[in-house]
Amino acid sequence: MSDFSAVFTKTSAYSLGGVVCHGLLGYLGSKAFLPKNARWQDRFTFIWLAFDALIHFSFEGSFLWLSVFGRQVNTSVGPFADMWREYAAADFRWGVSDPTVVSLEILTVLGAGPLCCYILKQLANDDPARHYWLIVLSTAELYGGWMTFCPEWLTGSPNLNTSNALHLWVYLVLMNVIWVFIPLWLMFDSYTHIASALRSTQATSRAKAKQA
Repeated sequence: MSDFSAVFTKTSAYSLGGVVCHGLLGYLGSKAFLPKNARWQDRFTFIWLAFDALIHFSFEGSFLWLSVFGRQVNTSVGPFADMWREYAAADFRWGVSDPTVVSLEILTVLGAGPLCCYILKQLANDDPARHYWLIVLSTAELYGGWMTFCPEWLTGSPNLNTSNALHLWVYLVLMNVIWVFIPLWLMFDSYTHIASALRSTQATSRAKAKQA
C-alpha cells in the first residue's frame, strides 16, 4: 500500500480528476448544442472534440507556457508545473523542454485546439463540411503521436519510465492511445460520408448524362 501511495499522489488524483471534468464538460456541451435526435456518432464526436480542445488549451497549453516562457517544467512552480512533473516521471522529456516535444505542442495548442473549436461550430450547425476538417485534424493528431514516440522507440526508449502500472498503463498507454484509436475512427466515419456523397453525386451526373 505504501508503494502505491508513493506513486499515486494528490497531484495524480487532481490531474486525472481534471481529465474526467473535461470529458464531463464535453458531454454537457453536446446536450446543450446538439439536437436530441443527433446521431450517436455526431454526439460522440462533439464530446471528443470538446474534450480534445480543453486538453489542448488547458493541460498542453500550460506545458507550452512553462516550456517557452518558464524554460522548463522541472524548474517551474505552480499546480500545472506539479502536474507536468507528475507526467514527466513517466516520460522525462516533458520535464526538460525537449525541443521535439515542444515543437509538436506548438502545433497542437495553436493549430489543433482552434481547429477542434471550428469543427464543433460546424457540428452544432450540422455543416457536412466538417468531415473534411475532421480528417485534417485526425491526421495531425496521429502525426503528433507518431513523432512523439517513434524517435523514442528507435533509440531504445531511454526517457520512458515503465516501472509501475500508473506510469505505464495510465500515463503512457491510456493517455496516448486514445489519440490514436479515436482519430482513426473519426477518419473512417468521415470517409464513409465523403465517399457516399461523391458516389451519389457521380451516379446522379451519369443518370443525367444518359437522359441528355
